[in-house]
Amino acid sequence: MSTIKDVAKMAGVSASTVSRALSGKVPVDEATKQKVFAAVKALNYEPNPLAKSLKEGKTNTIGLIMPNIRNPVFPAVARGVEDIAREHGYTVVLCNTDEQLNVEIEYIEKLKKRWVDGFIFATAGKADDHILDLKDQGIPVVLLIRNIEDEIDAVVVDNFSAAYKATKYLIGLGHKDIAIVNGDSSLKLYKDRFKGYKHAMEEAGISIDDKFILQDIESTSQAYETVSNLLKSKNMPTAVFATSDPKAYGVIRAILDFGLDVPGDISVMGFDDLELSAFINPPLTTMAQPWYQMGARAMERLIEVMEGKEKIQPKVDVMDVKLVARKSTGEKS
Repeated sequence: MSTIKDVAKMAGVSASTVSRALSGKVPVDEATKQKVFAAVKALNYEPNPLAKSLKEGKTNTIGLIMPNIRNPVFPAVARGVEDIAREHGYTVVLCNTDEQLNVEIEYIEKLKKRWVDGFIFATAGKADDHILDLKDQGIPVVLLIRNIEDEIDAVVVDNFSAAYKATKYLIGLGHKDIAIVNGDSSLKLYKDRFKGYKHAMEEAGISIDDKFILQDIESTSQAYETVSNLLKSKNMPTAVFATSDPKAYGVIRAILDFGLDVPGDISVMGFDDLELSAFINPPLTTMAQPWYQMGARAMERLIEVMEGKEKIQPKVDVMDVKLVARKSTGEKS
């Protein structure tokens, strides 16, 4: 491979003159510039991007840290991040942590050594000191879907309000015996969804049967098994609020396999609005999160932070969640 010194020798100029001519940032005599360009073409010279990055202190690369890209919510999020990144000349490095803290920290250290310009995390929740450390080091960070505190930029939805609206919708259909199939109770987003459900029930003067509170359900199969066991009891719900669409799929399958009808016997509400949710049988009523837009906004905010000439105050963008009514819910018979 040709070097900048080879170009300088052929053009009869110094290496620093070649650098100035190629950067376009410093005026160079036109005749000299043409000699440099001719030498570059003849030698098929390509500037070393790593050397350029080290000199400028910028690589135009960001790290996107996610729990698991196989989770159906994350492809749309990742696409939103990538599309905005590409528009602005950034490259995205995607890392899956499988919710393992040691894996996440390992990725962070590797990416820091490669001079990434910033990070987007969709993993914040259980242990966040390493993320706070990045912020303290002056490395731009934006949180996505999950947030820690208002001192770090984040793009989220109002999980409390959305769960409140979902539960209130079921109550409006005449349901009182409403079970909740919730996720990891140590994560703030699931804590907020449970609080929203509970607030709607209490506001309506409806007491909650402890058997109807199903916490720490993390998969479709676990939702299926848990609800199957619930249906064996004499005290069955007339509606189930699952705090993610994949959990709702498991709930619906359990109800149908038990010989009951959805929504004739039990209504089911989800939370996500994944693409599949409109096509299962019956189509799922759910709270729609703007996945692509959340990813896009997170990248836009990271660019604002990375390219801002002055330090800007952190902010949490809260995006709207909309109720999408389909055929998995109906009035209590």
